Order: sequence, then structure tokens, then C-alpha cells
Amino acid sequence: MTLGFLPFARPTIDEQMISGIAETVRSYQLTSGPQVQAFEKALSDYHGGRPARVVTSATAGLELALLACGIGPGDEVIMPAQTFFACANAISRTGAKPIFVDVELESRNMDLKATKAAITPHTRALMPTHFAGHPLDMDALYALAQQHHLRVIEDAALAIGTRWQGKPIGSFGDIASFSFHPNKNMTSIEGGALVFANTEEAEKVERLRFHGIRRLPDGTRDVDVVGAKYNMPDVHARLGIAQLERLDEFNARRRLLVARYFERLSDRFSGMLPIKGDEGHSWNMFAPLLPLDRMTISRAELMKALHQRGIGSGISYEAVHLTTAYRALGYKEGDFPNSERIARETLTLPLFPMMGLEDIDRVCDALLELTPQ
Repeated sequence: MTLGFLPFARPTIDEQMISGIAETVRSYQLTSGPQVQAFEKALSDYHGGRPARVVTSATAGLELALLACGIGPGDEVIMPAQTFFACANAISRTGAKPIFVDVELESRNMDLKATKAAITPHTRALMPTHFAGHPLDMDALYALAQQHHLRVIEDAALAIGTRWQGKPIGSFGDIASFSFHPNKNMTSIEGGALVFANTEEAEKVERLRFHGIRRLPDGTRDVDVVGAKYNMPDVHARLGIAQLERLDEFNARRRLLVARYFERLSDRFSGMLPIKGDEGHSWNMFAPLLPLDRMTISRAELMKALHQRGIGSGISYEAVHLTTAYRALGYKEGDFPNSERIARETLTLPLFPMMGLEDIDRVCDALLELTPQ
């Protein structure tokens, strides 16, 4: 199917999904209820039976996971400088301090050698991002965490359905946080989920996501832990259930589309394309680096020119340590060269299952025309 304007991301929502949402609205069960319970069971089943809890966003999930681990003021959490702002914000909101490290240029995943060097007596956890759906080396990650007795909270916002050595991310390890924003591989309109290694922490998050409320035997309620309101509505969960049923299909389609990107762009963009990975890569996005040194226009001008041709694009991502909030911690240009290069040169191209190969060709034709050899 040839599409009109190509945004860089778009969810796949069919009439059956829309009917399911309408049915849920007509049930008058709009807030958390049976659909949330069913969605959590489906997520648990997908991840090998591990307990899952859905929340309003992956950002909320990261914050709740940190709180469930007892992380707060005086603690440090190591994370990549090349990721979305949500990770650093979640850490900061608990009172802990984000400690940035550089990423590997090709995979854009956290450099584990740099991570090891950044560990101090105050380090309590590692928060790696599985960038664009490509998994970090999980064996090396967990060996490092175990060596230093650290918790691991995986930012898997871009990695629902990603597999490491055949196993879904979240089906092993410590805690994984997923996103169901409309630009992710599956959506619940807005929303996220945490998958845990143990039920006790899942139950703690269940209370933290709804005001810290605990029901007493006499039917009254108590609050013995300060919570917030991060519970997912049933309407969102109903869509999430339907999307999860098609997740593997969506991801297979993404891999097929990305193969055409590599076929068309590998010569011109040699050394600037993201890591290919294997069949476990879920390809949330495709974001090559631009050959700015031989371009006659800036990235912003290129994005405008693509838009004029009916092609959307994005930036994934700016360097977190160079934002105003985190420069205040003493970070500056030159601290993390790979993260900063990616921030300067990256461009996110359209990628979503409804695209056809002719749409990929259209993007590539425009990009090759606008970026000289």
C-alpha cells in the first residue's frame, strides 16, 4: 500500500481494534478493571510467566521501578548519555543522581567498559537502553551487575518483542520497562508496563501506581507508602491486548522494511547506518547518521526538504547530558564523544508496518538526492 505523507512513525490500528475499544467504552468500565487484568496476564504469558504490571507510561514505569528497588537520595544510577530524556528524569525525580556514560557508536547501546569505570560506592543500579530495539549484550550486562551487586532496570521502551539469544527481553534478568506510546512497536494509545523477576516487587508497584492504597480486612483503606496515580485505564488495555496479539507480525514486517533500507543505503552511508543485529532486533526505528561533512545543507534544512516531499523525520536522540537540566550537574561538550556525534548527525527515517517497500524506496530516493556522494 502506497501512503501519502509518511510520518517517521505510525501505529497499526484496524477496525477490529477500534470495535474492541468501542465495546469497552460501552461497558462503562473505563478505568482499571478486567481489561487491565487481561492485558497484564497476556504480557506475563508473553514474557515466560513473569509478573507484569501496566502503568500510564514507560516513564512512570521507570520511576516506579526505581522506587520499588528502594533507590532515592544519595544513590547513583548509571545510564547512557544517548537515550530519551525520560530515563534521567525518572532517576532525578526519586532524588537519586543520574550518572551518564558514553555509548558504542554503531549499536548506540551503553558502553559497558565505561559503565564499569563509572561505578562508585554510591551506585545502586544500572539503567541501560536497548536502543531502537537492538538488545544490549545481556550476558555482559548482568555479569557486571552481579559482580558489583547492582540492580538492573532495563529501559526497554524501544524493545517490546526484542529477543536476546531467542528469549524475549523482559523474560529474564531483573526489571524491564516497556512503552506503548503510538510511536512504539505496539501501542495502548499511551501506556507502559513493567515485567519483574519477583511477585513481591510487582505487588509493591501495584500499590505505588495507585496512591499507595492498601485495603484492610474490614473494607477500609490505609496508605503506608506514598504513591501516585499511574494506573492504566481499561480502554487503553483493550487496545494493548489486541496489539500484543500481532506484535511478532509487526516486528517481522519492520525487519523486512529495514532490509530494504540497508539494500538502498549501504553504499552511500557506509559506516553511518545502525547496527543490523539478528532476527531478535525489533527495529523500533531506523536512524542513520548523516554525512554532514559533505552535505551542502544542514540537518534542519534536510528535514524541511524531506517534509516538502511528503516525508517526515525526527531526531533520535539529543545528548541528555547537554540539556540545561543536566549541564547543571557539571556535564559539558566533549564528555561523551559518541553520544554527541550521534546527537549532531542522527536522523530518524519513516518506519512502521503499514509502509510498503515502495515507500522505503521513496524515502531513499529523496535522501540520496539530497545527500551528495
